[in-house]
Amino acid sequence: MTHAMTNLRDRLQKHVAYRRTAKELRSLPHGTALDLGIRQGDADKIAARAVYGA
Repeated sequence: MTHAMTNLRDRLQKHVAYRRTAKELRSLPHGTALDLGIRQGDADKIAARAVYGA
């Protein structure tokens, strides 16, 4: 049971980190995003790779 709760907590923490990261990337000014090579719509993919390693 403890392992299941730890697993659930870890998954929830990663999901929160993913959402926060994607939100931050989407809120970048357009010029800054372009300077970083981030196109509109890439925020979710970049956030997933950063948090989940996918």
